Amino acid sequence: MLDITAAEIDGKLADAKSSLLPLRVDDLVYELNGVRIIDGVTLRVEPTGCTAIMGYNGAGKSVLVRLLHGLLTPSAGSCRWAGNLSASEISRRQSMVFQVPVLLRRSVEANIDYALSKRGFKAPERARKLEAILHETDLLKLRKRPASVLSSGERQRVALCRALAVEPELVFLDEPTASLDPAATAAIEQILLRAISAGRKLIMVSQSVGQVQRLARDVIFVHRGRIAEHTPIEEFLTTPRSAAARAFIAGELFEE
Repeated sequence: MLDITAAEIDGKLADAKSSLLPLRVDDLVYELNGVRIIDGVTLRVEPTGCTAIMGYNGAGKSVLVRLLHGLLTPSAGSCRWAGNLSASEISRRQSMVFQVPVLLRRSVEANIDYALSKRGFKAPERARKLEAILHETDLLKLRKRPASVLSSGERQRVALCRALAVEPELVFLDEPTASLDPAATAAIEQILLRAISAGRKLIMVSQSVGQVQRLARDVIFVHRGRIAEHTPIEEFLTTPRSAAARAFIAGELFEE
């Protein structure tokens, strides 16, 4: 059982400000082979808590996350970060965790140390950060184990540990627990709640209404490449504004 909740965290960080956020997205468009996948998205992402991105399969959720993170270049529109930051600085202050983690053919600790070295941390600081994050994510016993022999849940925990070790202001997650069992999901969620409590901003794609209820402060509901609604979690779950969101929460198919 989780020992902290999103509700307990919510009030702690109201005054926290990040030099990277808020993020303002204006009329964002992404086209591929003549098909418009993201169609005029405009939104504002606040500096604290977890923002969930939800929607039916094929709605454009993963593409939207990749656009925000900078992995894809928009066909039109803009993503404007707070402050006067260079592209390299914006990139350095973010991390991303994918649904299927990509790990190096090295030990658990070598995977994390590599990420720290790529961000420019010197050996003594890398050693300190490595010990801290291994302890925080309960990976101390696995530190010498090759990543190739880990279970799915352990691999995802390493990927998340690696993303958090570099101390980003913002972490993107694309369905990080989609293929995991309940125990592994609970372990990942506990790490995410601790990250939120430490001041990290999370933007997470999830198909699980229960998971979003446990973690998120607000929900961006994407339908056919557009934002159908962007509302606080309580409002989204109890009085969703769009027909598509109402059907999604009820577990129903929706055809527009």
